[in-house]
Amino acid sequence: MKFLDLCKVYIRSGAGGGGCVSFRREKYIEYGGPDGGDGGGGGSVWAEAVDGLNTLIDFRYQQHFFARNGQPGMGKQRTGKDGDDIILRVPVGTELLDEDQETVLADMTELGQRVELARGGNGGWGNLHFKSATNQAPRRANPGQEGVERTIWLRLKLIADVGLLGLPNAGKSTFLAATSNARPKIADYPFTTLHPNLGVVGVDNTEFVVADIPGLIEGASEGRGLGDLFLGHVERCAVLLHLIDGTSDTIAEDYQTIITELEKYGGDLADKPRVTVLNKIDALDEEERATARSELEKACGGEVMMMSGVAREGVTDVLRALRSQIDDDRLRFRPVEEEAPWQP
Repeated sequence: MKFLDLCKVYIRSGAGGGGCVSFRREKYIEYGGPDGGDGGGGGSVWAEAVDGLNTLIDFRYQQHFFARNGQPGMGKQRTGKDGDDIILRVPVGTELLDEDQETVLADMTELGQRVELARGGNGGWGNLHFKSATNQAPRRANPGQEGVERTIWLRLKLIADVGLLGLPNAGKSTFLAATSNARPKIADYPFTTLHPNLGVVGVDNTEFVVADIPGLIEGASEGRGLGDLFLGHVERCAVLLHLIDGTSDTIAEDYQTIITELEKYGGDLADKPRVTVLNKIDALDEEERATARSELEKACGGEVMMMSGVAREGVTDVLRALRSQIDDDRLRFRPVEEEAPWQP
């Protein structure tokens, strides 16, 4: 299934049905009076966050969503049928944006959340509504209210607990493959990852979700490489895991490149808790490890952990460090299995 996290849709609510001008006509009843019914209301357009979706690929093949109009009123005081609503089923974490792509209409962060995007038009009154003591035979009725037509953007921001950051080939996909059942593409050339991947990672009887996004390069905020649009998928994360290639000759510059792009992206992404890790230490000897770690600690001004995703060295310690930064209400606790009583 192809990953799609941004799409444009066109919606229109239904128009209300017009009221009816009608009079009661029966044998032996000379003055039956007005009996025109009201028109039915038009259908509305809703958005609902549902389970089981993690992409907006469905909206690639259908971009127009038009609710049905209400039926006109009829004689004998019969009200027209209301138009059916249209529901846009989106993944949890979808932002609904106005046509300018800046105004946020709604943020679908909870399962089952519903938002009305376009309300259907009201049905018009029939002439029965205008009957009075001084106007006993009204010959007027209201037309139905027009529907609302608008263009909106859907932008998906994945719901994850940990976000992976780093330059291309920093070992992000390798880490995700080593710690979860996810199988992202891994190769020895830059930009192997072209779309975000999710994996469920477990440590100490707890599980949390890790999001791997394409690598950032210098100038990503200006559109270089794959740009920084994918950073939206780690905005909701509780902690960021910043991986630096330990075999690089410019460790300090590599670290600063990512931090600069986070600051240019804006929001509070640069202020989120981060765990800085020196990766690929299996290719370094003890002296090279110490030198690289010292250089990175000087650049970031904090603690630096060391890890090798391929050799699984230090991976558990990194997972525990991430676990400590995630609130308990976001974690998924595994049930503790009780030992079966001994039997002969």
